[in-house]
Amino acid sequence: MLSCLQIENVAVIQKAEVHFQPGLNVLTGETGAGKSILIDSINAILGNRTSKDLVRTGASKAVIRASFAQIPDVVLDKLEAAGYERSAELLLSREITAEGKSSCRINGMPTTAAVLRELCGGLININGQHDSVGLLNPAHHLSILDDYAQNDKLYQEYYVLYRSLVKVKKELDAMITDEAEKQRRIDLLSYQGQGIEEAGLTAGEEQTLEARRKVLANASTIRDRVAKAHALLSGDDDTPGAVDLLGEASNAMDTAAQLGESLSGVSGTLMDLYYSAKDAAAELIDRLDAYDTNDAELDEIEQRLDLLYRLKRKYGDTVEDIIAFGQKAREELEQIQFSEQRHDQLQAEKLRLYGLAREKAEALTQTRLKAFDELNARITDTLQFLNMPGVRMTLHHARGPLASHGQDSVEFYISTNAGEAPKPLARIASGGELSRITLAIKNALADRDAVPTVIYDEIDSGVSGKAAGRIGEVLRQSAQGHQILCITHTAQIAALADCHLLIQKNVTNDRTYTEIHPLDTEGRVEALARLISGDHVTELSRANAREMLQERSKA
Repeated sequence: MLSCLQIENVAVIQKAEVHFQPGLNVLTGETGAGKSILIDSINAILGNRTSKDLVRTGASKAVIRASFAQIPDVVLDKLEAAGYERSAELLLSREITAEGKSSCRINGMPTTAAVLRELCGGLININGQHDSVGLLNPAHHLSILDDYAQNDKLYQEYYVLYRSLVKVKKELDAMITDEAEKQRRIDLLSYQGQGIEEAGLTAGEEQTLEARRKVLANASTIRDRVAKAHALLSGDDDTPGAVDLLGEASNAMDTAAQLGESLSGVSGTLMDLYYSAKDAAAELIDRLDAYDTNDAELDEIEQRLDLLYRLKRKYGDTVEDIIAFGQKAREELEQIQFSEQRHDQLQAEKLRLYGLAREKAEALTQTRLKAFDELNARITDTLQFLNMPGVRMTLHHARGPLASHGQDSVEFYISTNAGEAPKPLARIASGGELSRITLAIKNALADRDAVPTVIYDEIDSGVSGKAAGRIGEVLRQSAQGHQILCITHTAQIAALADCHLLIQKNVTNDRTYTEIHPLDTEGRVEALARLISGDHVTELSRANAREMLQERSKA
């Protein structure tokens, strides 16, 4: 249960420390005093989404701390599995900066809001002011039945089958096409694949062809330049070439080096140049034949490059792209040609999965129908106690196609007067009736789970008099098995509390400050008297308040 809540710089609360007790804790105060801020703070400490707007104006950050005792085993198991020490007391803290950044801790160890929410969500169940309105939406009724049935394991088994079934159906739908369109696709893919295959493409051939075309187109010029270079190296009958001149220079230096050793290096260099030039001249002679003009080969290359150009316009920017396109076309063609076999396989798998999913869906249906019978009995008993003796609830149920939630379509119908046919909640229930119905449902659900602390935010909305007192009795009874925190404006409920907290708002130096005070007996008398008579507290209202507290002590 929630033992203590510390709040610093949260909205209008500069600093507050609230100690809660086992049993029924009520919080009262004028509208706008800050009761909803407590709910927001508790939501934040549980890892739920928050914002920088929660930070008090002018403060650098908001700080919220909460300590818990009597931790449920399911929460302790989750914490231990996540690496946190198992302990009898749990301390959660969260800081929200004015810039909107958030940091969380579990027993002093850093964590994230998501982890905090996952591990500690089972500590508190918050029933907000809008839960009653949400009850009017039939879309919420199925989740109520599932919460009461505790059928999550069965639902997960169904959902796995359902997702597999959806995947198979999508693949089947993609395969079902018009036969004429299918044949057109086959013809196109065959034409494309055959054309690319007949081209006999090889990676990198375009670059090779471009290089060869350049050579052939300039063969005459290249041959002339090579021949001139050879003539300059080899010379002719009248003029010595560079080879002969280098040979003479080398011989001269060789003789000189024999007389002066310091010239041996230069002599060696000249000899190397001589032999290099001689080898180059010989290589040039061999190369001349390679640059003969070949118009036939050039024409073949031009035709090949033209083919590649046309293929690139259709299938890609490069030869490699064309090859990849052809491979893809062949694969798609193969897939279409063998689609009948795959279709039969998928059809068989769909039937198998559908049968299994339908079995799980029916099992889910049975848990929901059983849950409604049990839930309805509890709700009816509670509502009769809450001064709704003629109430009768039924379940409008239909089986339909399989969906993510199963096969069930459900809606709660209700009759609040004897002899009247049940109708949808939205058409029947008044505000006060809806609050009592919500309490009856929430009270039944609370007994099904292991959440130790339940918060009711103005569950008495639209209710007064005897009905309000009965709501208080239900809350008090529920508090025997849970810690209940209830925000209320009703004296009948507040009088039944084990712990009464008063939330007061004050304005000092143009700043709003909210304080939270635990009340003793006389403090409770004043608070109850104010709830009874408003701002004009009288001795009669005080006497009435004392009588209410005395009646509680006798109960």
